[in-house]
Amino acid sequence: MSDVTETPLLDTVHIPADLRKLAPTQLRQLADELRAETISAVGVTGGHLGSGLGVVELTVAIHYVFDTPNDKLVWDVGHQCYPHKILTGRRDRIRTLRTGGGLSGFTKRSESEYDPFGAAHSSTSISASLGFAIANKLAGTPGKGIAVIGDGAMSAGMAYEAMNNAEAAGNRLIVILNDNDMSIAPPVGGLSAYLARMVSSSEYMGFRSLAKKVVSKLSKRVHSAAAKAEEFARGMATGGTLFEELGFYYVGPIDGHNLEHLIPVLENVRDAKEGPVLIHVVTKKGKGYAPAEAAADKYHGVQKFDVITGTQAKAPPGPPQYQNVFGAQLVKEAARDERIVAITAAMPSGTGLDAFAKNYPDRFFDVGIAEQHAVTFAAGLAAQGMRPFCAIYSTFLQRAYDQVVHDVAIQNLPVRFAIDRAGLVGADGATHAGSFDVTYLATLPNFVVMAAADEAELVHMTHTAACHDSGPIALRYPRGNGTGIDLPATPERLEIGKGRIVREGKKVAILSLGTRLGEALKAADALDAKGLSTTVADLRFAKPLDEALIRRLLTTHEVAVTIEEGSVGGLGAHVLTLASDEGLTDGGLKIRTMRLPDTFQDQDKPELQYAQAGLDADGIVETVLKALRHNDAGVAEGARA
Repeated sequence: MSDVTETPLLDTVHIPADLRKLAPTQLRQLADELRAETISAVGVTGGHLGSGLGVVELTVAIHYVFDTPNDKLVWDVGHQCYPHKILTGRRDRIRTLRTGGGLSGFTKRSESEYDPFGAAHSSTSISASLGFAIANKLAGTPGKGIAVIGDGAMSAGMAYEAMNNAEAAGNRLIVILNDNDMSIAPPVGGLSAYLARMVSSSEYMGFRSLAKKVVSKLSKRVHSAAAKAEEFARGMATGGTLFEELGFYYVGPIDGHNLEHLIPVLENVRDAKEGPVLIHVVTKKGKGYAPAEAAADKYHGVQKFDVITGTQAKAPPGPPQYQNVFGAQLVKEAARDERIVAITAAMPSGTGLDAFAKNYPDRFFDVGIAEQHAVTFAAGLAAQGMRPFCAIYSTFLQRAYDQVVHDVAIQNLPVRFAIDRAGLVGADGATHAGSFDVTYLATLPNFVVMAAADEAELVHMTHTAACHDSGPIALRYPRGNGTGIDLPATPERLEIGKGRIVREGKKVAILSLGTRLGEALKAADALDAKGLSTTVADLRFAKPLDEALIRRLLTTHEVAVTIEEGSVGGLGAHVLTLASDEGLTDGGLKIRTMRLPDTFQDQDKPELQYAQAGLDADGIVETVLKALRHNDAGVAEGARA
């Protein structure tokens, strides 16, 4: 760390135009202050830390060299954008990150003109930047498209689809490959294998061996210089071959923390007449903060923490997380059935499959950030008689919807989808909410769609999915901890399409799907206290519906309410369709559907998000009372007539 003057430079930089007034010799100090401010802010809010620390110098250099916001800077995924936010007019709000009413943890168009493209899913940056570059070219206006994409995101095919189409942008497109050798999980797949194959070839290794023998006779200083030269040559051989074949002029690798290297390279690229250009920048995730550098995941995602010690705040002990309940049960299923295999898309720990990987490494497949491939790969396994579990977050499964339809559903292949992070997810906000999976899966023929009300139900549903061979089946469960219910010693194979009555009443029926069941029971207590006897049913299945149970509830109660943690078009729509087809409302039944609002909800605590959506006990009670008041008003109006 360099010496800091009395007046912090960061205090003088409110937008990138201020940054460009500094002398190049001042940028090191600014970067050090920016890193310290990022650490301080995330210590207060929690969030993504290591990725942002790794791009501090790169962030400074880009905004110093390029004319942002006229040059459009797109951060892939966006979880590394905290230093960028500090430099682009949002420092005064940086300690509101990921909180209700505060800054998003990702880039967001509505938040700043310096966020030209919202991103929170990976591998979209090159396509978007290409769009900006071509639009400016066609309009005859200045402005480049600049994509910063990590090596982990390069495991997704979309990045290569964009690069294959990039030549028309010419020198208006710049792609910066941020190579920190550390996505959420280690990068895997064809790219890593290709690079490794190149540098381990017999021709390369033979030359390298000879060179090492010669260099070993030289001084230590020359030996060190030769090692650096070898690293540079290796990058030139691999990157230069791969990316130039895709039509890019390759530059690198360069030290992403050395501003004296970064600035002139970026300036040269900015002024280049040829293009598009790919700059290969090597960085260190968690750079400049010892606890992050020492951590296995480089402090990718952290809770609030003590800046001095790096100690993260620990949540009080509680029930197991849903993802770990699923992972533990899947290990048990795999022990009894060697046909069970597990697939994830770069989220082994996030989906609870790290335990499976440890126990059955030969039956575990992390395909990288490639959800489309994951689904079709699972379909191929199923077609050959295996029993694949494809564990993907709800928000990420959206990326593979065509494969779900075409490669799984139409062929009626028994792929098991474990849909994690179903429902609202709190601090990650709208981009990661699992709002749509019931709607987009329950509309498909051949699908079975289950939703666990608690962790015990998740055990039963995991076992049920493992035994289900007659077509695709999905089980959804939320982020976070379970309810604390005892887990069953022996899982039950649920009858497909059959729900359960949890509480019996006479006047009001609440038909719940998923973990809103607890709120439904609270609402039933409140309604009973008002003299409104209430039945609560856990439907378990969004498809196929338990038609017999629904038919009974709708014909024996005055008010029926469906509740789910998903968008319009899900359970409520299917229940309404059944009621309409069979005329179940002809006797005066008041039926209401409760689901997520038709908006993208911003980040907040999950319980507050559900309260805002009206999907808590108070919301259920109010819905029932409104239905009854409407009914009473209708009766009174009819009497007056």
